[in-house]
Amino acid sequence: MVVAFGSFPLDTIWNVSGLPDLPRTRLLADISLWSADLANLAAEIERVDPFADSFHLDVCDAHFAPSLLFFPDLVRALRPLTRRPLHVHLMVERPTALIADFIASGADAITVHAETGESEVEAAIQAIRRAGRSAGLALRLDTPVAAAQTYLDRIDALLLLGTELGVKGQDAAPEACARLAEAASMVGERRVLLIADGGIRSHTVPGLRQAGADVIVPGSLVFQSQNLVETFAWLRRL
Repeated sequence: MVVAFGSFPLDTIWNVSGLPDLPRTRLLADISLWSADLANLAAEIERVDPFADSFHLDVCDAHFAPSLLFFPDLVRALRPLTRRPLHVHLMVERPTALIADFIASGADAITVHAETGESEVEAAIQAIRRAGRSAGLALRLDTPVAAAQTYLDRIDALLLLGTELGVKGQDAAPEACARLAEAASMVGERRVLLIADGGIRSHTVPGLRQAGADVIVPGSLVFQSQNLVETFAWLRRL
């Protein structure tokens, strides 16, 4: 059984059956598999699983986002390899067409983009929550933070991109922290996780955390780390 973010006690989040409660008092790592060695995903998951709070899978359709990435059968193949939550980030024009397949494949949380349009987002959130999964809303870097306001009482997470959509290797934009701070103010006391995605580097994470990020989506920061114990000890002190 998957328990949605919004139903957690205040001190716990991403509480999936069989997993320990995760404290709200520390920064969480939703590790991006796009930055893993794609030829050895099983080994990569095994290597970082002891440190992960969840795994992040970007799905791109080469239309909404310029890349072409990840699909339901891959999620299905990865699902038995970890008990960590799998978070599917749909960077696609029509998320409603894919939600059922990703749920059937084992996704625990699904995030859709506000830019796909109000009717698409409304239908997607309903479908995700009907299935008992956690629903997230994502905003591109150029989308006003206020665009999420109308959805805050129906979502479990708000993801703010800090880089251009679907392009790897970028540093966080100068406005990324200010946007997170604006989102934190808008969310207020609601139990909505703030996720910082894009440009997650050792020199950007402290500022993103201070601005209000509950979760980061690290990729190369984790997979290129020479010492995962030290890397995660540092992250969890922030």
